[in-house]
Amino acid sequence: MTTSDTLTPINDLHINDFCKDTAKIWLYLYMRFPQKNALYVEDIAGADEPDEFGLHSPRFQACFSTMLWLTEAGYLYYQQPVNQEALEGACLTQKAFILLSSSENHVTTAQKNISDKTIPVTSTAPRIQHLKHTLKHGSSEQLKTLILDSLSLPSGIK
Repeated sequence: MTTSDTLTPINDLHINDFCKDTAKIWLYLYMRFPQKNALYVEDIAGADEPDEFGLHSPRFQACFSTMLWLTEAGYLYYQQPVNQEALEGACLTQKAFILLSSSENHVTTAQKNISDKTIPVTSTAPRIQHLKHTLKHGSSEQLKTLILDSLSLPSGIK
């Protein structure tokens, strides 16, 4: 590897997609909490037609992988997968519900900087409100910062 290779910016489009998918998944399940729901990849990543071999696009597969990762990381659970197209009986875990319900007073400095610049909500608004607003009005970088900061918080937020 040369010096120029290490200085080249990394194309992290896949991380931006992961953060957008995470935000949409959290919002979808939060709005239906505590009900168990079918969580379809198509509802999060958009429609996809499998190819002639029955394989979905890399984007569609990445969204399904995000759902599985959120499960492994303790943010959601489900009863069973439906092929690679959905999770049956999906719901937020207690950890995720507390994270998303916690007030803005408990967020990191990076999130406060985002809210100071782009999110017209009170400082005591729940994190889910900031997430919803950033998804609708914010940039990919703002959403990425909000999600990555949320994922870095300790699980015992009150």
